[in-house]
Amino acid sequence: MEKTIEDRIKEILEKLRPYIMDDGGDIEFVKYENGICYLKFLGYCANCSMRMFTLDELFKESLVNEIDEITDVVLINE
Repeated sequence: MEKTIEDRIKEILEKLRPYIMDDGGDIEFVKYENGICYLKFLGYCANCSMRMFTLDELFKESLVNEIDEITDVVLINE
């Protein structure tokens, strides 16, 4: 059985999660829709001044490079 895009996203996030958990943060997969992966930072990462850098350099780069269907990664602040 082939993995869904959502399953592949979650696998990548699990590999990257320890890097932000060391700083007291976490990340949540919200949804994948029309080529866009929506994520939410939790804990200290939610209000960190470096959150956009972390999003772009760690999560967006990894997800876009590893999953062809993903064209962008967007941070949701709720």
